[in-house]
Amino acid sequence: MLDNSSILVVSYITIRRAIGVSGLLLPVLLLIGGLLSGVPVQDNMSSYYHTGMRDIFVGTLCAIGIFLFCYRGYDRIENWTANLGCVSALGVALFPLDFNSDPLFQKSLTGYLHTFSGGVFFVTLAFYSLYHFPRDSRREEEPHLRERTWIYRLSGSVILLSLVLMGGYLFLLSDDWKRIFNDYNFLFWMEWVAVWSFAAAWLAKGRAIVADIAVDVLAYAAELIVKKDGE
Repeated sequence: MLDNSSILVVSYITIRRAIGVSGLLLPVLLLIGGLLSGVPVQDNMSSYYHTGMRDIFVGTLCAIGIFLFCYRGYDRIENWTANLGCVSALGVALFPLDFNSDPLFQKSLTGYLHTFSGGVFFVTLAFYSLYHFPRDSRREEEPHLRERTWIYRLSGSVILLSLVLMGGYLFLLSDDWKRIFNDYNFLFWMEWVAVWSFAAAWLAKGRAIVADIAVDVLAYAAELIVKKDGE
């Protein structure tokens, strides 16, 4: 029978894995579900809001937002980071991008709020991978520490690289070059890479990647004690 500490440990594992799995599934569901229902690959994930895949797009991002809101880290900075991630994820979901538009040039306030929320969302996820997770790992006596830290840093770096490439596409390319890149759905694939990178970091933090279950349970118990001592 699980005691209260064990239940809390399972809760932390579940939230981390739920965030990772949600990110892992989002682009796959949008692409495959869209193709099966006759929706071609969109210029970016946000454009799926205006297709029959709207519920998948909105529902998954709202779920990620709620999971981030429920997640608690070691200190107030990490908690505020999670809350900011929650608000930005909900902003992406609830403020749609204008139909058939360039993310930089919107016709409505909701469109600009969507673009801003998307940028904040990805920066927040990169911050988790590059700062919070590696820092937290140094406080934990856990197995596979080096492997997981490598995954965190690689994931965060890939997210930032994806943001730089998307920024270059949006701000630097001429309209003619943008049309060429649009033919290959450049933004959609870059967003896919960024989303899967953040998913990998959260799955590693939830011990779904590089897992040693028997030892990791004890590591989580120790981690929970550290959390309680820090509060």
